[in-house]
Amino acid sequence: MHAGEVFPEQGRAAPEPKGLSAAAGRHEVCRVDELAPGTRRIVEVRRRSIGVFNVDGNYYALRNQCPHKGAPLCEGTIGGTFLPSAPHEYVYGLEASVLRCPWHGWEFELDNGQLLFDDDGTRVKTYPVTIEDGMVILHA
Repeated sequence: MHAGEVFPEQGRAAPEPKGLSAAAGRHEVCRVDELAPGTRRIVEVRRRSIGVFNVDGNYYALRNQCPHKGAPLCEGTIGGTFLPSAPHEYVYGLEASVLRCPWHGWEFELDNGQLLFDDDGTRVKTYPVTIEDGMVILHA
């Protein structure tokens, strides 16, 4: 999966979906059929790089910058991870829910940007994504 092309703002006003602040901008990313399950697009919005993902029909958007060393986070792999378990026991879980940084392997939850297995609150910014009239809409 590689980064897709950048789509400019379409410049038309639309009502904000429920739960989104009035300050959030509405940005058309692409048509739904152009973002198949298992693919992503990297877009620029207000000089910010944001990755938009389709994971089994669920849409996620995260800032494309790892808080560790600034890597292009959204170019990393999506999968699961090993969960806390007893010594010499390896339990794999969270399949299709974890984005792994391509540089140093830091793992973040797709739905909330939280760094896994870290209690200091490190996270990457996430953004709402909606589907409207067959278009993938990023609210950033």
